[in-house]
Amino acid sequence: MTLKDLKVGESGLVLAVGGENTLRRRLLEMGITPRTTITVKKTAPMGDPIELFLRGYVLSLRLAEAEKITIEKGR
Repeated sequence: MTLKDLKVGESGLVLAVGGENTLRRRLLEMGITPRTTITVKKTAPMGDPIELFLRGYVLSLRLAEAEKITIEKGR
């Protein structure tokens, strides 16, 4: 499952961060690293981008970027 698949209010634990080198590096620098819990706070009216809460801050990502992040859905 990827981060793109989560609905508003759902959380997941990051298992892996994919993508090409520059995208992967950028995601890691933003704090999206394995074993990080991410919660989807809200989505834009058309569904893209999504607003995430992780490590005490809010981050917006496009769905194309979110689909590169493999997660395990929270319980």
